[in-house]
Amino acid sequence: MNASGRQKQRSRSSFVSVRYIPTDEEEEQHRETEAQNLRVSLYEIKNIETILNLVENFNRHLHLTLMVDRFHSSRQEYYLAFSQALRDILAKNWIRTQQFYQMTGGKRVYYLSLEFYIGRYMRNTLINLDINEEMTRAAETLNIKLNDIEQLEDDAALGNGGLGRLAACFLDSMATLGIPSYGYGLRYQFGIFKQQIVDGWQVEVPDDWLRQPMPWEIRRVQNEIHIHFYGKVIWNASANHFQWTDYETVIAQAYDYPVPGYKNNIVNTMRLFSAKADCDFNFKSFNEGEYINAVMERNKAERITCVLYPNDNIAEGRELRLKQEYFLIAASLHDILRRFKSEKRWQKPSNQETKNDTLQLPGTKSNESSVESASVDFKCMPDMVAIQLNDTHPSLAIPEMMRLLLDYEHLSWDDAWYITVHCFAYTNHTLMPEAIERWPVQIIEKLLPRHLQIIYEINVRHLKNVRDHFPFDEDRVRRMSIIEEGPIQLINMAYLSIIGSHTVNGVAQIHSKLLCESMFKDFYELTPEKFQNKTNGVTFRRWLALCNPDLFSLIVECIGEQFIRNDYQSLQLFHRYASDKNILSRIQQIKIKNKLRLARMLEDEYHIDINVESIFDVQIKRIHEYKRALLCLLHAITLYNRLKNDRGENKQSSFVPRTIIIGGKAAPGYAIAKKIIKLINDVALVINSDPHIGNRLKLLFVKNYRVTAAEYIIPAADLSEQISLAGTEASGTGNMKFMLNGALTIGTLDGANIEMREECGPENMYTFGFTVEDVQRRRQQSYDPYESLKNEELRLAIDQIRDGYFSPDDRSRFHDIIGALLIGGDHWMVLGDYQAYVDKQSEVSRDFLNPQIWYSKCIHNIAAAAKFSSDRTIEEYVNDIWHCQMHKNGRSDNIKEENSTITS
Repeated sequence: MNASGRQKQRSRSSFVSVRYIPTDEEEEQHRETEAQNLRVSLYEIKNIETILNLVENFNRHLHLTLMVDRFHSSRQEYYLAFSQALRDILAKNWIRTQQFYQMTGGKRVYYLSLEFYIGRYMRNTLINLDINEEMTRAAETLNIKLNDIEQLEDDAALGNGGLGRLAACFLDSMATLGIPSYGYGLRYQFGIFKQQIVDGWQVEVPDDWLRQPMPWEIRRVQNEIHIHFYGKVIWNASANHFQWTDYETVIAQAYDYPVPGYKNNIVNTMRLFSAKADCDFNFKSFNEGEYINAVMERNKAERITCVLYPNDNIAEGRELRLKQEYFLIAASLHDILRRFKSEKRWQKPSNQETKNDTLQLPGTKSNESSVESASVDFKCMPDMVAIQLNDTHPSLAIPEMMRLLLDYEHLSWDDAWYITVHCFAYTNHTLMPEAIERWPVQIIEKLLPRHLQIIYEINVRHLKNVRDHFPFDEDRVRRMSIIEEGPIQLINMAYLSIIGSHTVNGVAQIHSKLLCESMFKDFYELTPEKFQNKTNGVTFRRWLALCNPDLFSLIVECIGEQFIRNDYQSLQLFHRYASDKNILSRIQQIKIKNKLRLARMLEDEYHIDINVESIFDVQIKRIHEYKRALLCLLHAITLYNRLKNDRGENKQSSFVPRTIIIGGKAAPGYAIAKKIIKLINDVALVINSDPHIGNRLKLLFVKNYRVTAAEYIIPAADLSEQISLAGTEASGTGNMKFMLNGALTIGTLDGANIEMREECGPENMYTFGFTVEDVQRRRQQSYDPYESLKNEELRLAIDQIRDGYFSPDDRSRFHDIIGALLIGGDHWMVLGDYQAYVDKQSEVSRDFLNPQIWYSKCIHNIAAAAKFSSDRTIEEYVNDIWHCQMHKNGRSDNIKEENSTITS
């Protein structure tokens, strides 16, 4: 009998029956019990936020935790002692927050992401707890510079780019808005690689960010979870359900990281899982003398969380990536269901208990605790649980949830599917079909055999629904199948995510529009009510208060600080100062100060003289062809040639100086992107060493771009390069950070650039180039890149690259880049947008010569950034997707602490 047939024989617990809801009296009794527990639990813990107590706490941890003499301690030990003192402040609010959520009840939000690019912890925590000044003064009392100590903290290397940084911003906003929420991710041992530049080439080295003790994490030893891989599936006739057997087991260890809200006494949790073998050694192998093999098997299991995003060019790498994804979602769902079961308000009275209402989680025993044996009404789960899939990486959560409800809870398929769909929502982050995850059926079958059965069943029922809505349209049925037929059968994870979620959202208006009109057009026509837009945002706490404190102080002086707490829209009030000469002058002074700070860092690192009066022209993001660092580079070459030729209006005397800064990492297996980095460095070597140019033009590639580097670069930038080909960037968040910090944007009408232009006004943004419609039309009409070479300046730049002007040691080094532009058809239309881009850059130079015009535009951009707060984005998720409670005013800090004789 096939899977579909067997599923139909299941017992059917119908949703027609009324689900259990606690009475008002039960709710009130529950709240009173939780309130009393809240008062009693932390009775003896005292506040330690005063400077004197901070100093005492520092000394206590230095002596008693680290066991060292202060006068013979290292700076690293100072950092650890300060971190422990700060964590003590977090601890009380962290515990109370969980009690507060338990007391108030309501839905909880779970954000599943394979990346959380959180950066450094210490300063962000000080800002959000509003004790930055106190901690700085406490350090001074100890004759220690807090800034120096902070530099010892490594960036938490848990992300690769915008997707991971967005997730980190969202966690910050969820804590600031008081949303009961958890972030789930993986605790990569090495994270994203450190980028070294050797002879102009990118070289990847491990980023061992955990080599030093990590003071911000708490290991939860009681929450170890057993995760299964491989094996086979059998039909258990006596129990009337499928059974996954003969599997291999890996243990997921939980590590919690505090996520403090801004001045609201809320501390949420980011939980990361680390993989561990399920036993120390295979003693049979050990006794037979196969010690090395036993150890290797252990290492194989623990490789799952060893490195972020392994190279998937080989089969082993792809299998490891899939293991990572399943490991994350299996551990997360186990934790989510455990927490749901522990919520007493949804446990049925004994007279309503039924066998089918108790979920036995894998890796546990039925008599382990009262929680595991409690009877819970799972029909209530969508009212209590909202799970957000951050892109397709966690999409296996859908068949995993079905597996748990079918094989352990023994619900009917229809009931399990209802619960699954109404718990999950999916965020898409790409417009490029080639970026959608597609897993070979063979790999899924080998690694997760039961999940493949469930995916097949989901697809059968989905295609029946398609046929019911669009009869006699088998081509549509083929297009909408989760299983893509071909030489190798593939599972389209985006399709699985759409079908298994109640809501699908893009991350910018144009992105969401294009999803409905192109990539997911068939699905939109089937279920248009599922599709929404949620334009991305960034947290103002890190990307203004932390990284640009002088600008933050000025804005607070002008309009107050509500914009950074719970009223992001009030930042729009800053528009009124766009003609205030005093404020314009102070904005300019702040920008120069930030540029001086960055220039000193770059000069020390790269040994070049930087002109702080030049335009700081910045493009920092992942190196990918569609982001078009090549276009920025061609402009740098054009400026160089103009200075060399001293032609007419472009003579040196009238040239507006520029410092062009490019930074970003290329994926280890992305050969052409790595070649672009080499080209940038070769061109920089020629420009920066030419005495004829001086400091009027500098080109610099910043190595190992990361969150901390962005915190220095973004406040110093005058011009933000957001020049992806229209229709390729889903949204972008770097563009928003630059805008917030007073940089002006030169960009295409792509991603969130369009909404930024609407907010600040087209006169305050430098837009250029093909629109989405232009791109589509030119591709239909056989776009010819050679047409663009009629431009003499462009042709000269292309010839110089091709003929080895910038690579005299190997004149053919960059032939493949030129080949991609010309012979390969210039897929990203770099050459087609060149003239419009260069013309717009000339307009930038003219405006920069007039400070009043320039800094007035800066103020309009800062004020217009109000829309692009991640607080606004998260509020929209709450109102339109999650439907959960917010505690925007935070948690009250005046709960009376009292002793109690109540026993547990």
